[in-house]
Amino acid sequence: MPEITVALGERSYPIHVGGGLLADRPLFQGLLGNHAAVVVSNTRVAPLYLPGLLDTIGSAVAATHVLPDGEQHKTLQTMNGIITTLLEHRMGRDAVLIALGGGVVGDITGFAAACYQRGIRYIQIPTTLLAQVDSAVGGKTAVNHELGKNMIGAFHQPAAVVADIDVLRTLPPRELRAGLAEVIKYGLIRDADWFDWLERHLRDVLDLDAAALQTVVERCCHIKAAVVAEDEREGGIRAILNLGHTFGHAVETALDYRGWLHGEAVAIGMLMAAGLSHTLGMLDIQSVSRLRALLEQAGLPTTLPRGISAEQMRAHMNVDKKSQAGRLRLVLLKRLGEAFVTADFEEDTLMDVIRSHLSQDSGGH
Repeated sequence: MPEITVALGERSYPIHVGGGLLADRPLFQGLLGNHAAVVVSNTRVAPLYLPGLLDTIGSAVAATHVLPDGEQHKTLQTMNGIITTLLEHRMGRDAVLIALGGGVVGDITGFAAACYQRGIRYIQIPTTLLAQVDSAVGGKTAVNHELGKNMIGAFHQPAAVVADIDVLRTLPPRELRAGLAEVIKYGLIRDADWFDWLERHLRDVLDLDAAALQTVVERCCHIKAAVVAEDEREGGIRAILNLGHTFGHAVETALDYRGWLHGEAVAIGMLMAAGLSHTLGMLDIQSVSRLRALLEQAGLPTTLPRGISAEQMRAHMNVDKKSQAGRLRLVLLKRLGEAFVTADFEEDTLMDVIRSHLSQDSGGH
């Protein structure tokens, strides 16, 4: 079973990638030891995988907590329910939280773990492609505020990540496609060869070929682990992992976290970032066209949702964690495989790029 290490000194942890891991008793015994666990899932994932996981872990489970499904529930109020369960079962600082679900479950559970008694251990068991390749790795935990996404949170690294690729077979096709946005992102920011591989093998991934899925999760986790090890708290290079996210988060906020999936918003965000990069004289037009074609092949949006104006987008983009001294900073591309963060662009140029991606049809996504 491949194991990838996120090298952070005393906070280092393994990422286990493979099929059938949810049934691997020795693995979980090694991760939990004699510690009591509370498993957090949601109403979509729990019926599929919670019974099997409980059977694998056995008596180590002290309680379960099932969240409502959806980004709109990624709030302090929802997180408070997890804290209440921990208190009701008198969990101490040696307890372990287990996040069984996608990015929302992982983010909320991780934040609860960071806050409860000033920090307890947690294990990520991501069940979506997006979570396996991105949000479960790196220790970013958060909940949303009505004025901005992920504005309340903490850096709190997991004790381990267990990515069972078999669970991806039950993902709705739209969820799988949304996860591909983050997969494509790694090629854009750090690894042009990976972008080439995706152009050749995307069909295999969409067809849930086991070898292709294994390659995707391993390669993306290797790239993210390397970036996180370089810059754990996003003081520098780690910010490149947010390519497309300033645009994408603005879309999600404008839609009140309903209607579009996170990966779909990131997809159009990456295309706008690529467009701005080209307009500023960096990324060549052929690379922009290749990105658009790959997003279309993945079934991801290449225009903004119907009804969102450029002015709305720009207003929501102001609430961004990369801003410094009131100046918006964006992740842009010098070329495929090389990203950087800059505030060196004109406001009119940014607005022109946003307007060029407004929806022209009446159907929406």
